[in-house]
Amino acid sequence: MKKTAIYPGTFDPITNGHLSIVKRALQIFDKLIIAILNNPNKIPLFSIDERVHMIGNSLEEVQRSEHVEIDTFEGLLVNYPVNKETNVILRGLRAFSDFEYEFQMALMNRKLNRDIQSIFLMTDYKWF
Repeated sequence: MKKTAIYPGTFDPITNGHLSIVKRALQIFDKLIIAILNNPNKIPLFSIDERVHMIGNSLEEVQRSEHVEIDTFEGLLVNYPVNKETNVILRGLRAFSDFEYEFQMALMNRKLNRDIQSIFLMTDYKWF
């Protein structure tokens, strides 16, 4: 059975910190789905299509990038993994304040779907 994780975010734009998480996640998981949130209530810097394109271009430098899927979604993140045959949500942390927020989100996701597992990776020190 393949281990798949979903790495959600707005990625507006994708950063070196995001790519650091992607590279390290591919050492742990067989497949990584980069799920770009399309939030109609926010005005992004880049369109959803531009973000998909930027991420695709950025992955050219990433080993095992053939194991990465780029997708978009709207609505609650907790509903997204069901159709992707995984229960793992991967989040990157830059600071302790990120953990406090992500911890609350992980608890809410588990309350809404008991099967959801949240995994946290620290961003590489050079991207803090």
